[in-house]
Amino acid sequence: MTMETPRIRLGSGGAWLELVQAGEDSWQVTADWCSSLSADFTAHLTRGEVSDFAAQMLSHLRSPSGSRFSAAVTPGRNNPLVLSAEPVGDGFAFFVRLTPNGDDDVCHLQMEINPIDATELRDMFDALHAAMAL
Repeated sequence: MTMETPRIRLGSGGAWLELVQAGEDSWQVTADWCSSLSADFTAHLTRGEVSDFAAQMLSHLRSPSGSRFSAAVTPGRNNPLVLSAEPVGDGFAFFVRLTPNGDDDVCHLQMEINPIDATELRDMFDALHAAMAL
């Protein structure tokens, strides 16, 4: 499965997170929790950083160890997105930390996304990773 605009959306209904390429090195990060808390900001990310992030997630999802894991969209200090996954049944629940201003302990949003089936997650991250290779 390939996509025109590289993107991924995790969650639905009450809590969700979306990462969409908006330009060459520009990504839109949007999240919503029960329409009460939301974040919507542009982050400077390279295709390589997003591709590496998707590969990190896929490596955990392809050979699940039954333990929690975490992945950051960039290795540096100015990291706008960190996903921590907690195994739940046949899937993973995510704890999301968004920092629109980079490594900022004052201006951030933390939220939880209900469990998503591991196979569905692999398909979503596989599609994002494939789109980055185009």
